Amino acid sequence: MTVSGTATSGLAGAGILPGHAIEALAARGAIRTARPFDADQVQPASLDLRLGPVAWRIRASFLPGPNETVADRLTRLGLHQLDLTGGEVLETGCVYLVELEEALALPADIAASANPKSSTGRLDVFTRVIADRSRAFDIVPAGYAGKLYLEISPRTFPILVRQGSRLSQIRFRRGDARLDEAGIAALNASERLVDAPLADVAGGGIAVSVDLSGEGFGGLLGFRAKRHTGVIDVDRRAACEVEDFWEPLVTRGRRELVLDPDAFYILASKEAVHVPPSHAAEMVPFDPLVGEFRVHYAGFFDPGFGHDAAGGRGARAVLEVRSREVPFILEDGQIVGRLVYETMLERPRTLYGEGLGSNYQAQGLKLSKHFKAWTRD
Repeated sequence: MTVSGTATSGLAGAGILPGHAIEALAARGAIRTARPFDADQVQPASLDLRLGPVAWRIRASFLPGPNETVADRLTRLGLHQLDLTGGEVLETGCVYLVELEEALALPADIAASANPKSSTGRLDVFTRVIADRSRAFDIVPAGYAGKLYLEISPRTFPILVRQGSRLSQIRFRRGDARLDEAGIAALNASERLVDAPLADVAGGGIAVSVDLSGEGFGGLLGFRAKRHTGVIDVDRRAACEVEDFWEPLVTRGRRELVLDPDAFYILASKEAVHVPPSHAAEMVPFDPLVGEFRVHYAGFFDPGFGHDAAGGRGARAVLEVRSREVPFILEDGQIVGRLVYETMLERPRTLYGEGLGSNYQAQGLKLSKHFKAWTRD
């Protein structure tokens, strides 16, 4: 089932496939779906993935390993099925698996990786793509032919989903196009990737720190999720009142925040970051040994993020922060992640924020698209 040759319209070299090359993949049968893409499904450097009609409640998360398909494992781990054609509520603390509408038959030189969509991460919905015979989540090897499945585990809010809901996204790449430290320094010299001196690029990524100063947001530090809330419909925009689901956190003069065990927070980066049209970026963990927290579930940054935003360059990165087993003091300016850059195979024809209905261009401290605008009294 592998497609011979390439499906990238003659584009050469290593890099992330832009939206028009993703459409070319689909036209040649390397991305297979029973119905056409949604009008806004193809993004500048990724493709949104749609839920299929059936979800399985499963006993536990799993990887199929090299000798089994996901369907093989479902026969042993599936508890019951849910019909998503009319919509179903996925409860917190449970693990679900859904076959995605998109399947793949990739060329031998094209691999893929997946990530939750930004709005999914900001709801504290943990998602991971699983391919048949895989040994790792969210990784699809070059030449893969088969179905894709999405593991879904709502951590804080119950969610209403249906067939066609889009919780995750996939990037396609040829080769290794990640910039090393010298490459990042050179790109920053020409494009200004952050609104601060580029002092720390160890590990091949720009250091991103948390803003707990209260400056620039009217004293607002962030939001802490409430427990025992109502259901969030993932396909409805601006339908939820912020304070029904979130507790706003305001400064009290101390540039720090004590993270409560097993609580979920929305915070902002101190840096305004910029992803030029020639590159894509991804937020990756800084170091799991520096604190009892996890940052940024949804790590993809599209070409054009923060590009000439609000008359300048750069936009804050919103940080999805979940604490672990013990309370932990997070301090203003503490490094919490790294932004790694990869070269695009070709500049996308449409950039993030350009007529795409992009929800987070020129963002500040912004919740997901499901919530109404909030202002401090």
